Amino acid sequence: MRNYIYILVMALTTYFIRVIPLTIFRKEITNKTFRSFLTYVPYVTLSVMTFPAILEITDSVWIAWVGFLTAMVLAYNRVSLFIVSLGCCGLVLLLQMI
Repeated sequence: MRNYIYILVMALTTYFIRVIPLTIFRKEITNKTFRSFLTYVPYVTLSVMTFPAILEITDSVWIAWVGFLTAMVLAYNRVSLFIVSLGCCGLVLLLQMI
């Protein structure tokens, strides 16, 4: 029964997060600053959720940092996302085994 209550609360929260902006902002948003802010919200949210998980997933914070920095270097060099994830996971696995 408790699980159903949790699911209901999550569903209502998700619903209201999507409905409230639709009811408040009926016209197109023309403010450049606010539009720019809304453009970056998904990226910031994903980063805020992902970064702590990166540092907590391994046994050592230093290994996690090595994996993160590897991802940064590979991404900066415009390597594909698949190769970035393979490189980071492989390096972290190798360092964990040592």
